[in-house]
Amino acid sequence: MTIRESLQDKLTRHFAPVHLEIENESHMHATGPRAETHFRLVLVSPAFEGVGRVDRQRRVMALFDEERARGLHALTLRVLTPAEWEAVKDDFEMVSPACRGGSKHDKRK
Repeated sequence: MTIRESLQDKLTRHFAPVHLEIENESHMHATGPRAETHFRLVLVSPAFEGVGRVDRQRRVMALFDEERARGLHALTLRVLTPAEWEAVKDDFEMVSPACRGGSKHDKRK
């Protein structure tokens, strides 16, 4: 199973999302086009009702020890309730920050 498939499987089983986007952004970094090291994730689930933003992210990140051991380096997260998603989905845009760990596009070096 690829890292992307593993992310999708775990997120689906643990959070029953109403909306899920997983984008492999590894091609934007020094790891190369076939790597699975950098991902952007949008997860919308009723499981986040009444849960603060940081705790939502902690719950998601707690699932991925195996993937980190297999090379997952960066995960840009946006975790929302269905009501929050409805309020932003028409104008939603998410841009991952520049990787500080060797991005080929990072000009700050």
